[in-house]
Amino acid sequence: MSARHLEFLVEEPSMEAFLQELLPRLLPAECTSAIHAFQGKPDLLRKLDSRLRSYRTWLPDDWRLVVMVDQDDADCRRLKAQLEASAERSGVRSRSRAGASRWQVVNRIVVEELEAWYFGDWQAVRGVYPSVPSSIPKRAHYRDPDAIAGGTWEAFERLLKRHGYFKAGMPKIEVARRIAANTDPARNRSHSFGVFRDAVAEATG
Repeated sequence: MSARHLEFLVEEPSMEAFLQELLPRLLPAECTSAIHAFQGKPDLLRKLDSRLRSYRTWLPDDWRLVVMVDQDDADCRRLKAQLEASAERSGVRSRSRAGASRWQVVNRIVVEELEAWYFGDWQAVRGVYPSVPSSIPKRAHYRDPDAIAGGTWEAFERLLKRHGYFKAGMPKIEVARRIAANTDPARNRSHSFGVFRDAVAEATG
């Protein structure tokens, strides 16, 4: 059964702002959504079991849950296993265990942070901040958005500052909202974005 409603559990407000702009273009017109932001990854992980148990008591058949956390410097497989274990303890069917047709929750890891998704659609970034070079995606350090060393948030902020933006520090929520408004989901080169996008398409298709 295709989902008519998606609930997104995200770790912080900048991802919430990004999704608020992106989802109207990513979801079918008949599909609704809600986004619930936590106060960071530790807060989300600490509360996830109880939140999923609560959903289990009333979740309609045509609703799906999407849990999203940044990888940061964590081991990706261990983090995914932690999320899967939370779903199993809570009695909610995860995509990894239930398969493509019967899942209630899908766990997605943003590798390594939301800013990797910005590097994945550099055209969207330049639509908002045109002074940054168009050649960035061709440079070896930035060629794979999910493998940028030293932190994608730091790398992205450094580039913006270097080209005249946000000398006093990058406002993450504002930046997330503005870039998301220009993002083309089909164009993004980030692998973790593609995995997220495909899960949403599978749920609503």
